Amino acid sequence: MNEDMDRGGANGETHVLAADLEAKIVKVFGEMAIDKRRLPMSQLQKRGIPAYVAEWVLESVIPGCGPITAEEAEKVKDWAARNIPGPGDQNAIKSRLLRGETVRVLNPLQVEVILRRNRQEQVAKLGLLGIDDALIPDDLVKRFPNVLKEGMWGVVELTNTSEGVAVTQFRPMQATVNLSMLKEARAQFTVEEWRSVMVLSMGYNPEAYTPDQQLMLLCRLVPLVEKNMTMIELAPKGTGKSYVFENVSPKVRLVSGGNISPAVLFVNNSSGQWGLLARYSVVVLDEVQTLKFERPEEIIGGLKGYLANGRITRGGLHETASDCGLVLLANILLDAQQRPAVDPLVRELPSFMQETAFLDRVKGILPGWLLPKLSNRSFAVSSGLKSDFFGDALIGLRDDLFADQYCVRRIRLKGSRAYRRNEESIASIASGLMKVLFPHGQVSDRDFWRYCVKPAVGLRQLVWSQLYQLDGEYRQYEAILSCEFAEGA
Repeated sequence: MNEDMDRGGANGETHVLAADLEAKIVKVFGEMAIDKRRLPMSQLQKRGIPAYVAEWVLESVIPGCGPITAEEAEKVKDWAARNIPGPGDQNAIKSRLLRGETVRVLNPLQVEVILRRNRQEQVAKLGLLGIDDALIPDDLVKRFPNVLKEGMWGVVELTNTSEGVAVTQFRPMQATVNLSMLKEARAQFTVEEWRSVMVLSMGYNPEAYTPDQQLMLLCRLVPLVEKNMTMIELAPKGTGKSYVFENVSPKVRLVSGGNISPAVLFVNNSSGQWGLLARYSVVVLDEVQTLKFERPEEIIGGLKGYLANGRITRGGLHETASDCGLVLLANILLDAQQRPAVDPLVRELPSFMQETAFLDRVKGILPGWLLPKLSNRSFAVSSGLKSDFFGDALIGLRDDLFADQYCVRRIRLKGSRAYRRNEESIASIASGLMKVLFPHGQVSDRDFWRYCVKPAVGLRQLVWSQLYQLDGEYRQYEAILSCEFAEGA
């Protein structure tokens, strides 16, 4: 994925015929497929819910395909008004509880366990209602253990008791993820078709992007399928850097604005509450130039340790292992030729993130300036995989070690002065792309090189070029990264 990538097309490929592909997706995936046109037409995301929740609502309230009718739109609107609380509905709902009514709302449910000398209990937090201390029965927590981690979306039933607001029932939105079914389905598509399936499932229209640009979009999925993946995307405003992360899975946490402290990222030493990197599969820091970092020296020190060994610690008081990925999104200025106006590229990052010891631990930089800005044509207009199934499947592929082992065995850097961390980073990114594009494990050498290794080298080369430019220590190694297949692997 080089900077001279053809913006108008690549490799002579033509886009897959949308109608034929849509029919195939529906036939192969059945109820796991959804018409992606229906989500924007429903206006549900204006209610503040992500795509993986909104699509679940659509399938529950108005299942079907094709454009939403006026009658269906009204039905969804009525359901949302009754069940999805808006910013101004908190007091009205609390008033209903005060009057003794039972209230049912669609809400993220998270449980915090409090173990203090004078208070030992578990309480439910309902963010859209401004309630952070509701009672919740043990059996619900045992049935849905993810409420103790990143939380779960679902329909929550609430009542008011003498001891306070209580959660009495919970119906989570859950997809049944069968990775064997996903792998069997993949075998029925060509690589070009499957690439379009993945792009559609992300919510984009494949026909709005060249084949190379589609592959770049899929690079955004690598932190979901690959453990401990750290990436940076540099792009101008309006290219949709954060779109997929805020809509793909509740196990992905997008942080936009506000303060970022060591307690938020790692662990709160006073309470023992683990931070974001311990509780989510992927943490995304959006527009890092605008975030306010408290004690940046401590943050960068903690990140360097975490990215090196996958362990979270702070001051030696608490320690745990985590496989959470970290993605940094940053806006970048372009010149008149639509190329980066700043050199080196990392000058766009906060100063403490420009330290080469930190950058070395970043596996790849995604050149988002090569993607077009979002327009009405950018978004999916046919069927793809349901967002909740899609997100859970991607996270589930993390534990499929075939691709990891395959890439480690096969990929070798050329040259007598190869740098080990470059090889490890390329193998990790290539493994992620293999899981996205070839989850069934069937890939030719040609396709493995073209769709996995070559883009991985491009992403790591951008990191390596920054290190080479900023720090003379790295100039003892090869400047240009080049890979080959290991013999006998």
